[in-house]
Amino acid sequence: MWVMIGMLTALPSASLFARQKARTVVPKGMVLVGSGVYKALYDNGGKFDGVDVPSFFIDENPVTNAEFLTFVTQNPKWRRSKISPLFAESTYLANWAGDVNLGKLGPNEPVTNVSWFAAKSYAKWKGNRLPTVAEWEYVAGAGTRSARGKDEPGFEKRVLILTNQPTPKPLPDVGQSSPNYWGVRDLHGLVWEWVLNFNSALVTGESRADANLERKLFCGSGVVGASDFTDYAAFMRFAFRGSVNASYSGANLGFRTVRSM
Repeated sequence: MWVMIGMLTALPSASLFARQKARTVVPKGMVLVGSGVYKALYDNGGKFDGVDVPSFFIDENPVTNAEFLTFVTQNPKWRRSKISPLFAESTYLANWAGDVNLGKLGPNEPVTNVSWFAAKSYAKWKGNRLPTVAEWEYVAGAGTRSARGKDEPGFEKRVLILTNQPTPKPLPDVGQSSPNYWGVRDLHGLVWEWVLNFNSALVTGESRADANLERKLFCGSGVVGASDFTDYAAFMRFAFRGSVNASYSGANLGFRTVRSM
């Protein structure tokens, strides 16, 4: 099982981020996330100082059924009847009524039953990409008032309650939760979300994050040296990621995209 839990350090100052945001053109439907450092909760013998997370844009909400419908309409090879079994299990878009028919699903519900391959292709089609683990966890670690939710009373308990609750049926529309410090919604309690490097088999080794984090710290042995076990919801996320493969198409698994600055 791949498990690496992290925390935030070297957070951006609120005034610096406000100035950056004021002079930045943010793509429609996305929000700006300020730079910082994502660090493991265990020190690995003092040999690892964390992953630098440069500023980036991320979707405010998870990708919806309507958005993914537009994608498969324009890209027929990703339709349910056309997709190769190498890229998706038989459950791929199984909740849709047809290739380009949502049936009773709400257009603004988060799309689910999509594989990593399909999510990655959608992101590329949008001119974006899937977030890395470090980026996703960095954003998910923000509270409502600061970039470091752990400093806000009740934050971890609230996230754990949301993570543990059953997946709602039918799924509610996206965007109904309160935004976090960065302006991102629905990170906890709606659906699980794909990340680019969810599994070591998909790590490229081309970045500092791959070399220093995913390859060295993305292993079960890291838990033994963990210095903080309070963020149990994060352990659950990493356990879930370690249980799936890239063709998995689960009923409670969606995604959102990011764009580098």
